[in-house]
Amino acid sequence: MWILFAFGSAVFAGLTAILAKIGIKNVDSNVATALRTVVVLLFSWLMVFIVGSHRTLVDVSGKTLLFLILSGLATGASWLCYFKALQLGDVNKVTPIDKASTVLTMVFAFIFLGEKITLIKAGAMILIGMGTYLMVYQKKQPSTNGVGAKGSLWLAYAWGAAIFASLTAILGKVGIEGIESNLGTAIRTIVVLLMAWIIVFATKKQGTLKQIDQKSWRFLILSGFATGGSWLCYYRALQSGPASVVVP
Repeated sequence: MWILFAFGSAVFAGLTAILAKIGIKNVDSNVATALRTVVVLLFSWLMVFIVGSHRTLVDVSGKTLLFLILSGLATGASWLCYFKALQLGDVNKVTPIDKASTVLTMVFAFIFLGEKITLIKAGAMILIGMGTYLMVYQKKQPSTNGVGAKGSLWLAYAWGAAIFASLTAILGKVGIEGIESNLGTAIRTIVVLLMAWIIVFATKKQGTLKQIDQKSWRFLILSGFATGGSWLCYYRALQSGPASVVVP
């Protein structure tokens, strides 16, 4: 069953990237991340109360809570890097680099979780790496008006998103083992939400909320629902499946 949830997570994640690209076109990336997280939080806690897992809150151990918080912090950092990269670069280049976190996660799962790397997995990691390179790196064109500098900046943010995303999976795998998956997702989302809004106020971007047009609002909300669906499926799959398989 976990493999079905993993595929469901992939479908919603794909929708997230497209909807978010449209939604953040005229919106500061940090503000967009914070707004989307509000939608994810409401959606995830709604699911918690629907399945009744809120009754198990008192049973959550300190270790589980710690790793869920750390996973949430890693998720927040990954999101901030990812949506900044989307704002600066092309979605068909940013997304492959972000998904290169797959290879990093497989390596981290081997190191920290003791999951085996078979010959098939090793071959898949090489192919993913080669595919990412071919999709992203092309012959450089002469830059004009400083476009080249901007182009290199999205790359740094994209790789930052990949690194933090891989840490999210490893920390989440440990944290989600001792808790109902919907509740674990909801707790993590609180951490991400706090982190996102702290950065919004730290960068003094809260004033730009009044400048967001209706189209951007619509697509940001839709993107939030897609993200919520992806997360719920992802952590349900991660709870019972190996991280080195669920993530790819």
